[in-house]
Amino acid sequence: MQKKAVILYSGGLDSTTCLAIAKAEGYEPYAMSFSYGQRHSTELECARANARPMGAVDHLVVEFDYRQVGGSALTGDIAVPKEGVGSDIPVTYVPARNTVFLSFALGWAEVLGSFDIFIGVNAMDYSGYPDCRPEYIAAFETMANLATRAGVEGTGRFRIHAPLISLTKADIIRKGLALGVDYGRTHSCYDPTPEGLSCGLCDSCRLRLKGFAEAGVPDPVTYAARSEG
Repeated sequence: MQKKAVILYSGGLDSTTCLAIAKAEGYEPYAMSFSYGQRHSTELECARANARPMGAVDHLVVEFDYRQVGGSALTGDIAVPKEGVGSDIPVTYVPARNTVFLSFALGWAEVLGSFDIFIGVNAMDYSGYPDCRPEYIAAFETMANLATRAGVEGTGRFRIHAPLISLTKADIIRKGLALGVDYGRTHSCYDPTPEGLSCGLCDSCRLRLKGFAEAGVPDPVTYAARSEG
């Protein structure tokens, strides 16, 4: 009997690869996405369209309005930077987002009788977000086993899987292609055009384009512009 796993699934490159990895490792994937007042719906539309074709047994979209918290270019009226990836934590960081998302995933995992949660965070080619680091994932896993009935009663131990955390973007792309991922059905841009085209200039687009270039394969997504670096 396959074990169930909850996959945090945004419809982007990393989370789609993560879902493919979970399936390849023999888990029954239960995809969880969020409509949280983010800047655009393009990525979520990809998630809705592709979760089941990617092999998800079920796809749950949780709705809440994180715009009330603010503090991010992805949830408020703050311009998305287009000058290139810097060294500081950028304004595209959404305060405590992965903690909120993982908490929802933990709750669903308890209901499903699952002890495995997959998240596509990456500590190599990323924008410096504090909730994408290995020490954060380890700390949340410890908390999950302290804060749940299943953890306290000892019926199982929760594990937070972050299979991409030490991979470069190029390595992630190569791994996904080996698993049959169609990256043309993913979306990564922070600030797409009204037609849904990726801008090509935000941090996420730059990291994605760099990853495909280093992997030696073309990015199948159409861009409104292409960064020079």
